[in-house]
Amino acid sequence: MKITVQSKSGETAFQCAEDETILHAGLRQGLRLPYECATGTCGTCRARVMSGEVEVRWTEAPGGARLKPEKGDVLMCQTWARSDCVLRVPSEIDVSPNLCPAPRRGVIRGIRSLTHDVTHFDVHLSEPISFEAGQFVVIEARDVRGGRAYSMVNFENATDKIELVLKRKPGGGFSKWLIGERENVEVDVFGPLGRAVFRPHEAKNIVCIAGGSGIAGIMSILAHAVSLDYFGEHKGSVFFGVRTLADTFYLEPLSRYVDASRGNLDVTVALSDEAAASATHKDYPRLKLAGGFVHEVATAAMNGRYDNAIAFVAGPPPMVDATIRGLIVSGMATKDIRYDKFA
Repeated sequence: MKITVQSKSGETAFQCAEDETILHAGLRQGLRLPYECATGTCGTCRARVMSGEVEVRWTEAPGGARLKPEKGDVLMCQTWARSDCVLRVPSEIDVSPNLCPAPRRGVIRGIRSLTHDVTHFDVHLSEPISFEAGQFVVIEARDVRGGRAYSMVNFENATDKIELVLKRKPGGGFSKWLIGERENVEVDVFGPLGRAVFRPHEAKNIVCIAGGSGIAGIMSILAHAVSLDYFGEHKGSVFFGVRTLADTFYLEPLSRYVDASRGNLDVTVALSDEAAASATHKDYPRLKLAGGFVHEVATAAMNGRYDNAIAFVAGPPPMVDATIRGLIVSGMATKDIRYDKFA
């Protein structure tokens, strides 16, 4: 089907297959359509269908709470074209200069628990993928309705394996499915996606603030930076928020990244539900400990120290929103803040 999009930057068109969402089709062909989560939770990919027939499969998607379906409003990530369509999008659209996402098949392997509610797993891909550190993919399993977004933990160019981390939630369909011994099960993978990415050529100091499983994309950023000896000339500050010390994970690689940074990378673990027993972790003395919510710990530590810096923020929406407010109040420009919300 032919999809014509009317936007603030004019009119453009692309082809959409019967078995792909309108959002995926446009992104696959290099268009910078508006989106954040690509899974129906944020509402950023809203559009209005001016003509044509579409199918919306998740009418209860949280991101659609403020849409007006009676006027043709849809989320492009939850909408399949059933004829040629004309859509109106309330933003500018251009052609992406970056890596275009594409569909792949994947096989789940290497499932292992990191804490009582956090699980690491690998996906071995049918075709290699290249991505920017900080990006994510959408995973769909045949036995679970809907796609889920997961940031890559690793960083490699043209790799056929991506490493992902999952936070288990009560009633979470994918997490319940995954924990049921899903080794060697096939899934659909679409990506890479996301614009909250690390670009070494920008040559800036980096500030990373993550809550819970939001640390995944930050790990990819650190892996890329360390591989380039980026901290030989730039500084990095990482703030990793969890409830208690028992909820921490990835401490060993974080400690290794600090060791490799020539003294220019600091990592602080913020404990929201208990006091820090000491200033550093007893098993990983390179890692600092602090009590309090991660956004409060980070903004207090970084107040006035944002010169030539970019901030990367990832985690649950309330944590991300609070962090962005704190960064702006403490002196950081909004143009220098990149974020991912995981709802």
